[in-house]
Amino acid sequence: MLRDGAPYLAFGTPGGDRQDVWTLESFLAITEFGADLQAATEVPTFHSDHFSSSFTPRSRRPGVLVVEESVGTSAIAELRGRGHDVSVVPAFSMGNKTCMTGWHEGFLRAGAGPRGRQAHAAAW
Repeated sequence: MLRDGAPYLAFGTPGGDRQDVWTLESFLAITEFGADLQAATEVPTFHSDHFSSSFTPRSRRPGVLVVEESVGTSAIAELRGRGHDVSVVPAFSMGNKTCMTGWHEGFLRAGAGPRGRQAHAAAW
């Protein structure tokens, strides 16, 4: 990602069909909510199981929104109240991890999410 035409942030995650959603959540945590890189990798995640998976056995659950319980009971109730079929899973249980590195106030920073228990952040 560039900011004012200069390199600012690099990020990604493994995750197949869901990686676009999971990286977008971290990206928005930074750009819209002011999170630092580490906090952005720890945001509660969600995804839809509506469409068929790209991976065998190509499962799907039409209309199902999967959310980590850390989004909070009020958000889950609100989603259900709006007609969503919500499947709640334990916090930090979905996917692997989002990793990020970028410039902030003249320093190179890094963050690695706790999912998958195998990522580390380092910047120098």
